[in-house]
Amino acid sequence: MLGLLKKVIGDSDERHIKKLQKTVAQIEALADETRKHTDDGLRKKTEEFKERYQNGESLEKLLPEAFAVVREGSTRALGLTHYPVQLIGGIILHHGDIPEMKTGEGKTLVATLSVYLNAITGKGVHVVTVNEYLARRDAEEMGKLYQFLGLTVGLNVSGMSKDEKRDAYNCDVTYGTNNEFGFDYLRDNMVIYKEQKVQRDLHYAIVDEVDSILIDEARTPLIISGSAEKSTQLYTAANSFVRMLKEEEDFTYDEKTKNVQLTDEGVSKAERTFNIDNLFDSEHVQLNHHINQALKAYKVMIRDEDYVVQDGEVVIVDQFTGRLMAGRRYSDGLHQAIEAKEGLEIKRESMTMASITFQNYFRMYEKLAGMTGTAKTEEEEFRNIYNMNVYAVPTNEPIVRIDQPDYIYKTMDAKFRSIVEKIGELYEKGQPVLVGTVNVDTSELISNMLKKKKIPHNVLNAKNHEREAEIIENAGQQKFVTIATNMAGRGTDIKLGPGVKELGGLYVLGTERHESRRIDNQLRGRSGRQGDPGESRFYLSLEDTLMRRFGSDNMSKMMERLGMDEDQPIESKMVSRAVEQAQKRVEGNNFDARKQLLQYDDVMREQRDIIYEQRNEVLESENLRDVVEKMIESTVERQVSLYTPADEVPEDWNLQGIVDYMNANVLNDEEIELKDINGLEPEEISELIMDRVTKEYDRREQEFTPERMREFEKVIVLRTVDTKWTNHIDQMEQLRQGIHLRAYGQNDPLREYKFEGFEMFEEMVASIEEDVTRYVMNAQIESNLERKQVAEGKAVHRSTTEANQDKKRRTPYRKESTVGRNDPCPCGSGKKYKQCHGR
Repeated sequence: MLGLLKKVIGDSDERHIKKLQKTVAQIEALADETRKHTDDGLRKKTEEFKERYQNGESLEKLLPEAFAVVREGSTRALGLTHYPVQLIGGIILHHGDIPEMKTGEGKTLVATLSVYLNAITGKGVHVVTVNEYLARRDAEEMGKLYQFLGLTVGLNVSGMSKDEKRDAYNCDVTYGTNNEFGFDYLRDNMVIYKEQKVQRDLHYAIVDEVDSILIDEARTPLIISGSAEKSTQLYTAANSFVRMLKEEEDFTYDEKTKNVQLTDEGVSKAERTFNIDNLFDSEHVQLNHHINQALKAYKVMIRDEDYVVQDGEVVIVDQFTGRLMAGRRYSDGLHQAIEAKEGLEIKRESMTMASITFQNYFRMYEKLAGMTGTAKTEEEEFRNIYNMNVYAVPTNEPIVRIDQPDYIYKTMDAKFRSIVEKIGELYEKGQPVLVGTVNVDTSELISNMLKKKKIPHNVLNAKNHEREAEIIENAGQQKFVTIATNMAGRGTDIKLGPGVKELGGLYVLGTERHESRRIDNQLRGRSGRQGDPGESRFYLSLEDTLMRRFGSDNMSKMMERLGMDEDQPIESKMVSRAVEQAQKRVEGNNFDARKQLLQYDDVMREQRDIIYEQRNEVLESENLRDVVEKMIESTVERQVSLYTPADEVPEDWNLQGIVDYMNANVLNDEEIELKDINGLEPEEISELIMDRVTKEYDRREQEFTPERMREFEKVIVLRTVDTKWTNHIDQMEQLRQGIHLRAYGQNDPLREYKFEGFEMFEEMVASIEEDVTRYVMNAQIESNLERKQVAEGKAVHRSTTEANQDKKRRTPYRKESTVGRNDPCPCGSGKKYKQCHGR
């Protein structure tokens, strides 16, 4: 096997894998001895490993023995024995890295090695999958092995009660989806009693299809949201308005950046339609925002590609998997704008109560690892953001699949005619074919063309993903034609039916190149598993999105010069290289966008960590009096310094202001008078007030009993923190949306966001302290002893479209008097208003 390494993988990978071979040899050397154990004897080894770990032996030292036990246990419980290359994959996972293993190499079985070893710690191991079907399947199938070896297995899926989830998390091994793990983390930090939490500390996670979750979905924040009281009337008005607009004349659309914006003529039309003087006046910010979202819904968001309409609801289509994301909503009013566009009932906007990106959630694990068949192209991102290396693991059997060069056609029509012809040929021959499409539209177009030709086929797209596993499992049978969007069927093997090998194996036909080389490789990788024969080819046209975005004009002219028929494809390595270069550029742009989003989200992460940590301390603490008194002291000192500025002489201090504030907000019966603080330094004033606070606090505690006071403190602190934090998240989101405008003033938007975000956080903390002070010192306890959540939140997924880098918008100009669009600009530039601040 080692002789093949140079051909299959790079030098650094080869060196690393050679090093791991020594450990593999140790594991294999233990096989005979491990085989002698009875089933009970193998289970006792688990207890022995746990004891040795508790006594200080490292997992690294236990690894060869533990892997040998898992290998033997798997042979007995599952009838599957790990290959040497799978042992290599298991070691890489244990080290917190990514083994890149081709489709069909048994990644699910590879994970059992590292899962078992790390479960010995008793801290829990999370196995993260892309959908609930795979989580259930793997928990059930691999669960037989863990239970055989004496470990407990839990399943964490949506719709479970808190008790069921808690039980699942308390197991040694917990299977679930990335969304559910992330949402549980957010929900746990909204509970009002510590007993309501479901998760334990985040110890070790193995992410299956790691590139899909940590790269493709990295820009998709998980959001817990509550309803915001806003009128839906403006959505309808904005929708009616944008339907009257003409492209180029009233608005422009850039296909590359997906940026859509009004022209001067469009702005004038808006001002006439809504009977206003200046659309960019501060009082029309909301209208401007609604028009922008309506334009985006009308031009950028495409039905049956970005979303589908089902049972009167707009349902988002996951751009990476082609699956429906039921119950998820686009944020910032885009979902409502689409509902208005489609003539559906407009639901109220939501307000963000808690939010986290997958990047920041998964970086909280003590150790993180992942598996996929395609990660090498994104190695730099995995290393930079997640501190994980990618190692290409050789296949157990050499790959014999033939990857044919691309066919390039002049027009899309010609391409689809040729595709259907090819499918017909393969169907007649009996060879199964998997047709990969990038969206729902294309899959339905090809399906309709095949129906006309009376070629039976299965369609797997966002509209019927329930039958996904069944369709994919049968895709390798003779005369089977399967049309699948994008990455549908990931994690499910396509096994070849009888006689298919002799026909050439599974034929994979790509209908266009994806923005990412990785996703093209995933499609190809569906064929040729475990040394099976197979073939793949991509059919492209100069009208495809990727080709259109990256200059197909020259190629089109070249085809015309050669006098080529539109039904005649060109097969050129030069063109294929150009396509790959275009993909690399897009991947680079996407990496930069994710990196930028992470930089912005890191600002929120630091704040979130502080709030969640303090919130946990509140929940865990039996007595909050010290915490509350520090908040009161901080409030007192801040107010005293406000009325006694250091740059003023004592005679000019507003001592009456201190007396009024303290008597109204801080002190109750222990009131102070002006004569009490006259002639004192600010520090002495604060000390005097705090003495009175202590006496008043003691009095209230005796009046209401210490037990009730303790609960009252918790109620007040939790309610105040949650209310202020929810409002702060919303304000930070609004700041984030508009911060790009600072670039016009030659300021770095990220630096400004960090600076202003810090100031807003400081203000929020001060506001929390003041409110807690006011309530604890003045509120009546009788009516305030029940802990309540600030609002009932629900889990939503913000779309990647919405999480894109902020688009450029015009700078709003605050109008002092009515200025006509052709009048001189009041700023004195000498330009017309519409060409200056009216732009």
